Order: sequence, then C-alpha cells, then structure tokens
Amino acid sequence: MTDLSTTKPEQSKYDRLIAAAREVAPAVTIVAHPCDETSLQGALDAENRLIVPVLVEPAARIQTVAAENGLDLKEHEIVDVPNSHAAAAKAVVLVREGKGEFLMKGSLHTDELMRDVTAPATGLRTERRVSHIFVMDVPDHADTLFITDAAINISPDLDVKRDIVQNAIDLGTTVGLGQPRVVIHSAARRRVTQVAA
Repeated sequence: MTDLSTTKPEQSKYDRLIAAAREVAPAVTIVAHPCDETSLQGALDAENRLIVPVLVEPAARIQTVAAENGLDLKEHEIVDVPNSHAAAAKAVVLVREGKGEFLMKGSLHTDELMRDVTAPATGLRTERRVSHIFVMDVPDHADTLFITDAAINISPDLDVKRDIVQNAIDLGTTVGLGQPRVVIHSAARRRVTQVAA
C-alpha cells in the first residue's frame, strides 16, 4: 500500500486515502438499512473499486428509494429484513459469519446499530473498546487528522482512553499514514453557579 505520509501535499488527503484503498481488492461491506437516498447513494458510490456492498434492508423499501432516485440495483445483493432493528441485527450476524469484512451504517440511528455491534454475546466486540474516528482534511494542516472519540465513549476511564488511542494509531498505520503523532485533548468541566438576583 502507498505510504500516504510522502504523497504530494497539493493532493486532497481524502483523494490519497481513496487512491490507497483502490490498490487492494474491494472489500465486501455489509450496509445496514440504507433506506434513504443519501445512504444508498453513498454505498453505491463507494462501490467504485472500493467496496462490494451487500444491502440489508426491507427489499420493497429500497426498491422504492432506488426508483425515485434513478439508482440501479440489478447487480446488488439485497438481504430482505422487515425493519431497521432487524437490519442492524442481521448486518452484525453477516459480519460475524465472515460474509463481509466491513459494516457500514445506513439511515438507521447510530444507537440502534451500536446496540447490536456491542452486544456481549452476539456483537462484534474484541478485547479492545470500540471507538469512533473522524478523518479530517484540514486545508492549512499538512497531515490527515484523526479526531477520536467524539461519538461513542462519553466518559472514558484510563483503560478506555488507552484503547481509543490505540484504535486510532492502528487505523492510521494500516491505511499508510506513517508513524502517528498523538495529542491528548480533554474538555474541562466548569461548575456554573447560579446566583439569584
């Protein structure tokens, strides 16, 4: 894979990540409930040499969304489920069974999907805590920035913080960003005291 730490600075950081991803075979990606135009179009756009989407959702609903937006689903595998809850559960099962390498969120709520992802007996847990990473292309900053964890871990203890940082380091090195530099930032809570007038 390309070492993204040495590519041309004028090239978009996202373009560099996409170019690196195209150097490997497309990954089968289980897409949970892409039942609106944005999430369905996103899955189909990513298919361009990046993923092979397997769409898990109510079949009639996705056909309606596709027809309304001029999207062609003829070549795509659709796993028919009755609703978003069932889509989340089935998507996790398919990944656990090795029928997909990645899990992609569609138009269901994050907490709905994460409930199945983090289920102790049937989820996708590993020995490390699950965390979330924003990949940021800041124009005046030379490096790709990973911001974590702004969505899943609300009040992490020291062990969880260790896992969050290690997850970000592993992702950065896996996608070819070279040796990372880590900055720990924590919001400070201030107590506000109301004074009666």
